[in-house]
Amino acid sequence: MKTKGTLIFFCGKMGAGKSTLSRQISQELNAIILSEDDWLSTLYPEEIQDFDDCLKYANRLKQLLKSHIINMLNSGISVVMDFPANTKNQRAWFKDIFFDQDIPHRLIYLDVDDKTCLEQIAKRRETNPERSQFDTEEVFHHVTSFFQPPSTDEGFAIEVIKR
Repeated sequence: MKTKGTLIFFCGKMGAGKSTLSRQISQELNAIILSEDDWLSTLYPEEIQDFDDCLKYANRLKQLLKSHIINMLNSGISVVMDFPANTKNQRAWFKDIFFDQDIPHRLIYLDVDDKTCLEQIAKRRETNPERSQFDTEEVFHHVTSFFQPPSTDEGFAIEVIKR
């Protein structure tokens, strides 16, 4: 029986370091990395004007990618998903990918305080000015209002990194 790849995904507030850690882990494991921000900005560069647009197009993207991700994992390729798993509904999508297929997974929860997240968002605005429309304190507080930390009763293998 062929070894399956591992699905690795992240939970953490905006600015917690999910993208940075996903790139690091994908390099360490020589795994495929899929970034929601990269896909959305490439496929829908003019369509995303606000948070609701982002959710709308992200849901379209997830429908497209799910079977491809499952195929890679079942082929033995590990996949690092730089897609948010910040609510129970978002995490349910990841569970749909690995659960029925008996695919190993890691949910990495970056438990970072608001002050640190806001500092990292401010730095990101400087290095990535194209993100300045969305990398604001106002957007952070709006997005954070929906945030739900993962809990063991959801059935995930959770690794917590506290900073």
